[in-house]
Amino acid sequence: MLFRRALATRCASRLFATKAAPEIIVPAPVPPDYATTTAGAAWTRQAPPFVWHPELSIPWPATHRFAMWKFDDLRRELVAAGLVRSETEFFAPLDEAGNSDLDAAITRAHDRAYVDAVEGETLDASLWRRVGFVARPDHALLMRRTRLEISGTLRARDLAKRHGLACHLGGGTHHAHRDYGSGYTIYNDLAITALDEVSKDAKARVLVVDLDVHQGDGTANILQDEERCFTWSVHCGVNFPFGFSEKHAPHLGKDRSSLDTALARGAGDAEMLDAVALHLPAIMDDFAPTLVLYDAGADAHAVDGLGHLEQSDAGMLARDTAVLRECARRAIPVATVIGGGYDRNRERLAKRHAAVFHAARAVWREYARRR
Repeated sequence: MLFRRALATRCASRLFATKAAPEIIVPAPVPPDYATTTAGAAWTRQAPPFVWHPELSIPWPATHRFAMWKFDDLRRELVAAGLVRSETEFFAPLDEAGNSDLDAAITRAHDRAYVDAVEGETLDASLWRRVGFVARPDHALLMRRTRLEISGTLRARDLAKRHGLACHLGGGTHHAHRDYGSGYTIYNDLAITALDEVSKDAKARVLVVDLDVHQGDGTANILQDEERCFTWSVHCGVNFPFGFSEKHAPHLGKDRSSLDTALARGAGDAEMLDAVALHLPAIMDDFAPTLVLYDAGADAHAVDGLGHLEQSDAGMLARDTAVLRECARRAIPVATVIGGGYDRNRERLAKRHAAVFHAARAVWREYARRR
């Protein structure tokens, strides 16, 4: 009898127990001397322009697979590593609020009905599930930071065209398709920026170099009919968006880039560098881009939680340097974005994303006399 009572009490306590609220990671405070209105005024030109906004990171559940905190961690890493003296050297994107140019750029790449549903919070739950943001603490904050991220890549594009090279502390949202989001991405900043460029310049030719561990399927989908855009994706051939059943995910794995280079599971530094050396110069020669958008995804690293490649820290730095050097050698403007990265160790992930910024500074200084 006593055993039955104890068992009943335990079951009841489990049934009526209140589930603890998840821990929320809040971004670090913005330095008191930083203001978006004066951002970039303190740029020393010792490195190329870096673009950042404090609202790229918003309060976010610590258990969520998407590392929303990494953008804030990255800006602190760049300061700590001496790539900038302080946040006052960062350039800021144009504000997204009331930005009709940004609205036009987004709807050039995405269906109006999808944009209205996302921003009006009427998107079906099944489509939020594709994105991965069914549970989102603050929809308005999420949409603001999403739009600021697009604006940041557009700003990096503008700065790259002026100075030859610029780097965004966000971006690389390459899974978002024309009429749905996917893989933690709502809008596709690479496709939006590419289409914005060719819409404004009749001579523009945009090359998207995507070395994230996952195929840039959304970018391929949106840009497939634009002959003045070329998409090149180097990715693990057995990772997302591939390998899902037709029954449960019929929308995945069917998009094709202008050129897809699928690496085998476990491929490391040598295979990635060989792919860059073999294909990038040939693409440059044949397509003759006037602008390059480079997705330097950190999820190709050996210890990343969602990657199946085996790149090392040194290999990722060499990869980024090779891409940027090829662009600089040809005097083709290049804007970089950070892409995916899912390591649960925050410090390690920030350092990994910082690799492309170290590479950018080195190439910037190497080619300084040619600018």
